[in-house]
Amino acid sequence: MAKLVFDHNNEEVELPDDSPISEACEDAGVPFACTEGVCGTCVIEIKEGKQNLTPPTKEEEDFLGEGTCDERLACQCRIKCGKVKISF
Repeated sequence: MAKLVFDHNNEEVELPDDSPISEACEDAGVPFACTEGVCGTCVIEIKEGKQNLTPPTKEEEDFLGEGTCDERLACQCRIKCGKVKISF
């Protein structure tokens, strides 16, 4: 099981390996609009464990720019394993 940690309150949510983080993020208060990676409403900052997320999608690279490594779109991320700490 992977762990997603929210920086603002240190809440930890366990997720199955290789699962999307969008539902857990929405439950924690991350705002969502399109859920398709084009609006940018769900931008999060990766504080720790970015290596435990899937690589950025084409939609993320189009919106955030190539090589952006600390910001991601929560609607596009999957947690592979381990622990990831985010803020929003």
